[in-house]
Amino acid sequence: MEVSALLIAGVIVALLAVFTVLRAVRIVPQARARNVERLGRYRRTLKPGLSLVIPYIDRVYPLIDLREQVVSFKPQPVITEDNLVVEIDTVLYFQVTDPRAAAYEIADFLHGVEQLTVTTLRNVVGSMDLEKTLTSRDTINNQLRGVLDDATGKWGLRVNRVEIKAIDPPQSIKDAMEKQMRAERDKRAAILGAEGQRQSQILTAEGDKQSAVLRAEGNRTAEILKAEGQARAVGEVFQAVHRNDPDPKLLAYQYLQMLPQLAQGPGNTFWVIPSEVTSALEGVSRAFSEALPPSPATRETSSSDARAAEAADDAAQAANAAAEALAAAAKADTTTLPFDPLTDDR
Repeated sequence: MEVSALLIAGVIVALLAVFTVLRAVRIVPQARARNVERLGRYRRTLKPGLSLVIPYIDRVYPLIDLREQVVSFKPQPVITEDNLVVEIDTVLYFQVTDPRAAAYEIADFLHGVEQLTVTTLRNVVGSMDLEKTLTSRDTINNQLRGVLDDATGKWGLRVNRVEIKAIDPPQSIKDAMEKQMRAERDKRAAILGAEGQRQSQILTAEGDKQSAVLRAEGNRTAEILKAEGQARAVGEVFQAVHRNDPDPKLLAYQYLQMLPQLAQGPGNTFWVIPSEVTSALEGVSRAFSEALPPSPATRETSSSDARAAEAADDAAQAANAAAEALAAAAKADTTTLPFDPLTDDR
């Protein structure tokens, strides 16, 4: 009986010793820390690795994470300077630098950081209007970070960054902003369309101008070539006439040939007989009425030659009659200016 009691007592003592040893040994992971109190007073902070404490006297608190932590706070209503309520969602990046201060300077440092962020955010945004709030995120982030870093320094915290994740204005403001953006896009589209149409008209006008210039240059070149051709033709005719030295009879005959062409013009309702025609006809009549010198061939003319002579006499008489008629017409039309088929284009 005594042996059994001693055995049980030995087992209890062994278990108590093992439990005591386990409580005396503390293993702290990397980037963690644990505060130790001895008899209710802060004693030290356990560093990463193996540490020994006094069992039943030292009290070891839970692990404190020394890594950078990311905390996203729920959207908070904030009133801007122009009395509009916006919902702002923030993200905080902080790190515990002093485990003792984080445990003893504030009861719940995470809750304290959240409330400090909300109050600071309301102070910063309250001095801005809606438009500036929406376009000044970097300014808000820098101001929040500066205020939070100064306030949380005594808590053993370091605020690395503060980011504005979302800014949600009221639905009516969203609708107004959407209408404004749509109007701006329509305005830019109208401006671009007008500029495109203006550029198109400018290019079309420039093309028409160049086409007109080229067409005018072509017409000018054609007229110059045509005038040069006519001048060359007139020169050739003039040289040919002077080279052949025509007599007045040939010229008078050419006058007679030009008279029907003058009368056939589509715009000629009347035409004027020049005074030179009468003298030309007289020359033609004299040419036909003059007797040729007799020759052996003429003495042996046949009856056909006699008929030809009679026809020549009739033509001479007709020429004389035409000359007289033209002379009478020229004298009757005393108010008409003289007409020269070589100089007058009528």
